[in-house]
Amino acid sequence: MGAIVATLMDVSKPYTAICPTLDSEVLAVLAGTTRPLTGREVARLTGRTSHRGVAEVLSRLVEHGLVERQEAGRALLFTLNREHLAAPAVEALAGMRAELLRRIRGLVGAWKTAAVHVSIFGSTARGDGGTQSDIDVFVVRPDVVSEDDPRWRKQLDDLAENIERWTGNRASIAEAAEGEIERLLREDRPIVAELRSDAIGISGADIPTLLGSK
Repeated sequence: MGAIVATLMDVSKPYTAICPTLDSEVLAVLAGTTRPLTGREVARLTGRTSHRGVAEVLSRLVEHGLVERQEAGRALLFTLNREHLAAPAVEALAGMRAELLRRIRGLVGAWKTAAVHVSIFGSTARGDGGTQSDIDVFVVRPDVVSEDDPRWRKQLDDLAENIERWTGNRASIAEAAEGEIERLLREDRPIVAELRSDAIGISGADIPTLLGSK
């Protein structure tokens, strides 16, 4: 039997793992709001410079009934038809990043040795990056727990293994002891600026409390 090859997830657009076309990007935009959007607004929110391709996708989705179109003066407005049979699947795909955070929170919340702080930072937190991006996790260990403590190490290993299993992407865990935070701040390490700018808290102390206000 050959080795199992994991498919990496695009951390900026995780839904493209299932539907790697413009359709998924359009649907993700519409699933993210209940406000009717013009075709140009949809194109802008997908980051596409070509309105034509988005217009074609919207027209096709309207034909299938998954998207509703209404006239508003000279403009056409589009919304996701949440009563459509496929709507729950669309919303699940659009919510994959939120689901990843929910799973990580659940796993970390069950740790027998609680961390002082856990957060996601980097491209996953910002919503950019791509299929080669790591899932960056910052973990602060209590000073009373040794770095080599078997239970602690197993928790971190399990977290890394589960993240890779859930996404296909490698988990990059940056670990520091609680007493090392002051040194990180004093040395003005790059990770401190990253955490302050885009970290998403998972558990424990929040970033302003942990790092102090700048």
